[in-house]
Amino acid sequence: MADPIETRLVDKRVAHRYLRKGLLDEKEYERHMKSLPDLSDQALSVEASIEGQDLREDEAEPGEVAPAGAGAPQA
Repeated sequence: MADPIETRLVDKRVAHRYLRKGLLDEKEYERHMKSLPDLSDQALSVEASIEGQDLREDEAEPGEVAPAGAGAPQA
């Protein structure tokens, strides 16, 4: 049985960098990812809202005018 991959090498945020640098073998990484259990049924939904924040112009709802000063900075 092969040694387990170091946790720091399979951190999703940096794994691709390690693959490019050759610090992590692509086949070994894929094997590790497939071996992980599917825990999606244990996930919880999270709803969030930010009160008091103006929408940027590109975030305005259709037909809604963005507040003055919102959006990209003016030149």
